[in-house]
Amino acid sequence: MHLDRLENPKLALEGLRGLVVIDEIQRRPDLFPMLRALADRPKAPARFLILGSASRDWIRQGSETLAGRIAFAEVTPFTLSEVGVAEVEKLWLRGGFPLSFLANSEADSSQWREFYIRTFLERDIPTLGIQIAPTALRRFWMMLAHYHGQVFNASDLGRSLAVADTTVRRYLDALVGTLMVRRLSPWFENIGKRQVKTPKIYFRDSGLLHRLAGVNDGGQLHTWPRRGASWEGFALEEIVRLADASEEEAYFWSVHSQGELDLMIVKDGKRLGFELKFADAPHITPACRMAMEHLRLDQLTLVCPGDSSHELDGGVRVRGLNRLVREGIL
Repeated sequence: MHLDRLENPKLALEGLRGLVVIDEIQRRPDLFPMLRALADRPKAPARFLILGSASRDWIRQGSETLAGRIAFAEVTPFTLSEVGVAEVEKLWLRGGFPLSFLANSEADSSQWREFYIRTFLERDIPTLGIQIAPTALRRFWMMLAHYHGQVFNASDLGRSLAVADTTVRRYLDALVGTLMVRRLSPWFENIGKRQVKTPKIYFRDSGLLHRLAGVNDGGQLHTWPRRGASWEGFALEEIVRLADASEEEAYFWSVHSQGELDLMIVKDGKRLGFELKFADAPHITPACRMAMEHLRLDQLTLVCPGDSSHELDGGVRVRGLNRLVREGIL
């Protein structure tokens, strides 16, 4: 339904039957009370598919007004399971946005991502009611590209940008709420050790990471000093999607200067651990053994590029990302 037809929402929606699609709902949060009334009609003559460009936490009025009447589904960019493992390098470089992935050339893909970033900052962010200057948010986003895969430090970023750490946190909230950045929460275990309690941050789309970091083609990617961190973030997103894990089911774990686990998924009563290694032959480290012991993992997988598949001692296994996509994470 076109936005112009919703100037009088009751008149526009009340007579419709069947499936009604409303896109970019974040522009009209005032529609939710009306949708509640329509959803409660006897025999439900219409069902509503509501699309938006923000997380459900940012569309709070929808989750509150339509409680018990609404289900959420996150539609991600292309995944490796959708495009096929033969396209892994292309997907890693370009990211999963369809027009970026399907572009005729790497240059066209990079240019599309640049236009997308500008449109997102100049149009989409203000539409959501976020009052941040596009130039300021872009500077922060570009700076964040160098912190991809690291523990978030608002004070350091604030000093680099000459703004308060509260401003930095507000910028991060904007990118997390619009599904551009993943804020991976730390897991705590009662083990009597000093554990990291600050989240890590990852770009959710590797193509946007590369564009903001100035990496525009495969040659630049493979000589980029941060390519390992880029691949690990790419693999992390693929695994989270394979597991269909929510934000409340995906964590990392770290003990200061002693041990770390890149990803732990807590789902269906199981603790699945993943250590992401941009290496041909990953091996068990003391950090892996510490994670197995203290977190009581049901499974620990060392994930690397390619198709590797073999077992290590202590119940640890090595799996290439391509094989995980084909065979599943269990």
